[in-house]
Amino acid sequence: MSGDNLGWLMVGASYLAGSVPFGLLLARFVAGVDVRQSGSGNIGATNVGRTAGRSLGVLTLILDAGKGGLSVAVTAYALGAPHDGGWAAAAGLAAILGHVFPVWLGFRGGKGVATALGVFVVLSPWMALLSTVAFAVTFGATRIASAGSMTAAAIMAAGCAMFHGIESPVTQVAAVVFVVILARHQANIRRMFQGQESRLGATRSGWRSSRRPDG
Repeated sequence: MSGDNLGWLMVGASYLAGSVPFGLLLARFVAGVDVRQSGSGNIGATNVGRTAGRSLGVLTLILDAGKGGLSVAVTAYALGAPHDGGWAAAAGLAAILGHVFPVWLGFRGGKGVATALGVFVVLSPWMALLSTVAFAVTFGATRIASAGSMTAAAIMAAGCAMFHGIESPVTQVAAVVFVVILARHQANIRRMFQGQESRLGATRSGWRSSRRPDG
């Protein structure tokens, strides 16, 4: 098999790996909760933690990040390519898009933040660390997970441009991820401007009462 054919095969496999909805599966089979019908309706770690328990939320975060990181690492290994090379970056993006647009769920998935973190832990560890710090600082100041996520995505895109260069595959993926994360947080942005965005630590009943259909 040629290098390009193997590369496309790995990108396709990464999309399928990213499409595995760990949060939905864990909440349903462990806690008996359908996260798509609870809280914000999102399948990601934050909503799993709110509706099915903190431990399942943490496990969802780890698994969603893991599928992103493994997609990059396995692709780089299979092709004998650097972890920050073009095919590895493409596989990482495919995993993120798989999480956001999973074929198994009618292309309606999560917001891609945890999977993106896993991807960049392998593609650009220092930028992943910087973005994690940015998330922690923003979240600590606001208690709003979506604000932390968008700040981290912006820092990642800007940092990769400075550290890797604008033409680097890593930077190009970071830019696409920033746009995707902003697009997936449109409802959160509206609620923040309206002063209605939920803060972590709110009661479960309070969270449900503030839910929006597009959250």
